[in-house]
Amino acid sequence: MIFAYCLIFIASLSGNTVIGMIVYKTRTMRKPINFFIVNMAMSDLLIPIFVIPTRIQRLYIDSWLLGGPLGQASCRLMTFLGDVSSTVSVESLVLIALDRFGAVVYPLRSPLIRSKLCSFVVLATWIVALAVNSPEFIVRKLVEHQEKLVCERNWNKVFGESSSSENYLLSYIVLFAFIPLVLIAILYITIYLKLKSQKIPGEQSANAQQRQQRERNVLKMAIAIVLSFAVCWLPFAIWLILFFFTDTMIWQTCGGQYFATVVSFLAIANCAINPFICFIFSRNYRSEFNKTLFR
Repeated sequence: MIFAYCLIFIASLSGNTVIGMIVYKTRTMRKPINFFIVNMAMSDLLIPIFVIPTRIQRLYIDSWLLGGPLGQASCRLMTFLGDVSSTVSVESLVLIALDRFGAVVYPLRSPLIRSKLCSFVVLATWIVALAVNSPEFIVRKLVEHQEKLVCERNWNKVFGESSSSENYLLSYIVLFAFIPLVLIAILYITIYLKLKSQKIPGEQSANAQQRQQRERNVLKMAIAIVLSFAVCWLPFAIWLILFFFTDTMIWQTCGGQYFATVVSFLAIANCAINPFICFIFSRNYRSEFNKTLFR
């Protein structure tokens, strides 16, 4: 477990940082889709910085290491920032799908999201993510229990007995997991049907063929990122629903704990996968990486 966490930590921290550096330094890469990929990369950096160290510490010590004001702040931030990361990633996936939809289905029109508006759109994704996940920041509190520090989730104490954390969780998963993935699937299916039906009369020029090949490669990269996110996060989302709406005794068994560990680890691993997808499917990212590495 420690080796796997350290591997994800190194791959995510280095890979996502390189993605950001490439787009920042290369003027030709400053396009809406790359801005959204960088936005996703920056949100993924929160996982190795804040989440993975806590997971490694829990393998050895079943107690929160820090006490006092710093301990209270870290208790609230660790889970909160992990949730913000996943929310920003989902929003970035939707924006990438919308960008590809506009580029393929309406190629002669101006982009749905222009480069000048990207900074405002990116900022909006973070504001929404911070606002939506703010309850999780509020309900966390570090308490001393049986001579050890425990980061507890006190939902009813903060919002009252009439409030339901299960309803909040279910609403969050529906709004920021299932609905976005369904919308993304619809957009990419539409894009696929559009590409399949395209028939350009006569022979294509070399430039037209190259442009079409680039569009297809970018589309493949975007779809691969979405599939990776769905494979890594949907099992975790389903587990959360089952955990809160089924008998908790099931998850205290060996099999239940093993399943919870696997789906949680899979969700964390997603932060290290996206940079490799970019390098595999995009020649621009590969060439700029080589220039950065050997410059």
